[in-house]
Amino acid sequence: MANFDVVFIGGGPAGYTGAIRAGQLGLNVACIESRGSLGGTCLNVGCIPSKALLQSSENYHQVKHKFSEHGIQIGKLEFDVAQMLKRKDGIVSGLTKGIEGLLKKNKVTYIKGKASFVNPNTVKVALTDGGSEEHTAKNFVISTGSSPIELRSIAPFDGKDIVSSTEALTFDKVPEHLVVVGAGVIGLEMGSVWMRLGAKVTVIEALDRVLPPMDGAVSVEMKKILEKQGMNFLLGCKLLKAEKSGKSLKVTYEQEGKSKDLSCDKVLVAVGRRAYTDGLGLENVGIATRKDGKIDVNHHYQTSVAHIRAVGDVIDGPMLAHKADEEGVAVAELIAGKPGHVNYQAIPNVVYTWPEVASVGSTEEELKAKGVDYKVGKIPFMANGRARCFGETDGFVKIIADAKSDKIIGAHIIGPNASELIAELVIGVEFSASAEDIGRSSHAHPTLAEVMKEAALAVDKRALNF
Repeated sequence: MANFDVVFIGGGPAGYTGAIRAGQLGLNVACIESRGSLGGTCLNVGCIPSKALLQSSENYHQVKHKFSEHGIQIGKLEFDVAQMLKRKDGIVSGLTKGIEGLLKKNKVTYIKGKASFVNPNTVKVALTDGGSEEHTAKNFVISTGSSPIELRSIAPFDGKDIVSSTEALTFDKVPEHLVVVGAGVIGLEMGSVWMRLGAKVTVIEALDRVLPPMDGAVSVEMKKILEKQGMNFLLGCKLLKAEKSGKSLKVTYEQEGKSKDLSCDKVLVAVGRRAYTDGLGLENVGIATRKDGKIDVNHHYQTSVAHIRAVGDVIDGPMLAHKADEEGVAVAELIAGKPGHVNYQAIPNVVYTWPEVASVGSTEEELKAKGVDYKVGKIPFMANGRARCFGETDGFVKIIADAKSDKIIGAHIIGPNASELIAELVIGVEFSASAEDIGRSSHAHPTLAEVMKEAALAVDKRALNF
């Protein structure tokens, strides 16, 4: 038995980052991970592998559909799914080993196994290699992440044909017809991967819009763009059943009160994720979970048992790796007696379709509901010289500023490299910049970032190039 200053239960973005920061602060730290590899969902079956496949499929799509515009002629064009998967796995493996090295560098004890609380000061670890051991600590941090929501009664996962995002990363061939249940980030990203490689993709969404939490203008525009690329949408439709029917799958859904069927060979259920808190022995320490598996915490991430804290997907807030990362650092600093803090208004959200989608702060709909007086500047990429040179003119930059103070309170981008461009406006939100601050800052010409400047100027109705 070892006694630690702090034990992180879960080695995903919140857990391993928090453990590293705690180690930097001189604490005696352990990180317990049951998966067998560090990085959590993000690195193993989420952010990283999906982006690897998105990049491979986008490269293929560019060569097939856009190179000719640049005067580049290609002969017979083929792709190799096995090589795409091999490349993806190699990236994941390399990054996972890198995290192990970082833990070692910062003197963090890495324990492979599944932890559960015996009492408020002790966890028992069922070791991955067999056997078990117990460890005590002054502080514990629950950072066990989340898992895909399964529609067990109507579309239970079988690991092959009706799948979660995990299995959708490992298809050994391109589906002829992929039905995606859910028009959120995961559904649109994974749908894009297989659509680019030749699959017919149909997205069934219960709500009347794609990317439901995002700004309304983003939702409307992305539906148009993805439909132009070939994605089919059944919005305002409820999935009733997905089941095997001979050699194919039969999907039954409700549209305008009527039951309808369609046939496909794969169904991806992407209706969200659920906090993974099962099997932690929380009942042994008096910590309750909600129906969604989440744990309530205070502003210092403390549960009802003060020295047991929780961060990442197991608490409220967007299930984003970088949000979990920030919370991991903050909780480590709080445990070390420092002022850890996360500004949740400055957490960006990104969808890695093409074009990409990125946002930070409030949407127009949220501001209207709160009665906030605001002003908007919106500029299309069509007006940007670099975007035209790229041949990537879909989308826009939209900046929302407070009507009185001009402080940036929201920003929304659809466009090439939106995931990178949003960082400028995240910093703006973090440092309470005004739209005028962005508009008066020099942006190199020609760059995609000039659209940010123009949108900021447009807030005050003084755009120069549109």
